Amino acid sequence: MKLAIVTAYPPSKVTLNEYAYHLVKHFRQKENVTEIVLLTDKTEGAKDIAFTEDGCKITVKECWAFNSYTNILNVTKVISKTKPDAVLFNLQFMKFGDKKIAAALGLMLPLVCKLKKIPNIVLLHNILEEVDLGSAGFTSSKIMQKVYGFIGTSLTRLILQADTVAVTMQKYVDILEKKYKAKNVTLIPHGTFEISEEKPEYNLPQGPLQVMTFGKFGTYKKVEGMIEAVEKVRASTGLDLEVVIAGMDNPNVPGYLAKVQEDYKHVPQVRFTGYVEEYEVPTLFKESAVVVFPYTSTTGSSGVLHQAGSYGKAVVMPDLGDLALLVKDEGYKGEFFEPTSVDSLATAIEAIVTNDTHRIALGKSNYQAATAYPMEKITDMYLNKFDAIIAKKSPSKTARKTKEKAVVLEPTTLE
Repeated sequence: MKLAIVTAYPPSKVTLNEYAYHLVKHFRQKENVTEIVLLTDKTEGAKDIAFTEDGCKITVKECWAFNSYTNILNVTKVISKTKPDAVLFNLQFMKFGDKKIAAALGLMLPLVCKLKKIPNIVLLHNILEEVDLGSAGFTSSKIMQKVYGFIGTSLTRLILQADTVAVTMQKYVDILEKKYKAKNVTLIPHGTFEISEEKPEYNLPQGPLQVMTFGKFGTYKKVEGMIEAVEKVRASTGLDLEVVIAGMDNPNVPGYLAKVQEDYKHVPQVRFTGYVEEYEVPTLFKESAVVVFPYTSTTGSSGVLHQAGSYGKAVVMPDLGDLALLVKDEGYKGEFFEPTSVDSLATAIEAIVTNDTHRIALGKSNYQAATAYPMEKITDMYLNKFDAIIAKKSPSKTARKTKEKAVVLEPTTLE
């Protein structure tokens, strides 16, 4: 199978680029994938495809740009030229831009593939029905939220023109089937990026206990409460704690972290790492005592939670929305807090950093949950879906292949 993937890709800073990296890493190791064609956004640096594992050829086609109105034409042209057997779209609603028309035009691409009779799957990481538009940084206006709701419904109908729409949570399947009467929605879990062959080391390095958060900050991910909560834990326990804020500003809130850094410069041991390169991620997690999710709302399944689990980390999570559901569905465990309460967050952090037995028990539970869905398994699920779509579109072709395979497998006899 020659598989095309439409996605942002490292060193891109557009959302979901890290997820694409791990999809590609595991797709290229599959025997039935003969070539991957990456249809990516344009970046200044070269794409990170220097994998060490054996795998198929990767062809990079930089053919779209954030907020460009010509993405639909440029991507379609490359698809027509490269002639893939199947196309996977790694999407969320603002993938192609935060301008309404640019975003909508990009999201028409699955329909284009369907009209061209190219088997296609959309991996949709969130649905607007479950996004708090105010907290997520889109708009706080009630009127504009209704407008966005109408636009979101229209865009969802566009995306549902794909052969299959894969979502990462059962709740999303239920909503899409009920509201849109969709028959082509399937659940494929988010998956865990990296699972080491070695089990996690639960002992921590010497020095301060690191209370870490990871992501893009400023909209529904805010770090002021976390800094204040750690101050409270220091005061009540006397523990040596370091706050580690790993990541960058959300594109919708430029300058957010710089302002936080200025506002809290009087607080000791607060470290801002900036952008975290892929090779730096293991060390970041391994050295952390606890991973905190200082969210006021959620917009889908959390990749950071899966990463934390893969490194056997205890987590502190808000008791709301999709994160709470994910814990229930996939078996993650942690300390919960009320999203608007610094005292509640401090209590949750303290429960972990003052009790090594509890911290390790949570880490082991999360490692077990993370290892249930490695990316190797997730990519197999996508390939099985593609096989089913291809069989439905070209039953005679599939039958011929099956027959040819059967003939090859028949033993020969000598007379």
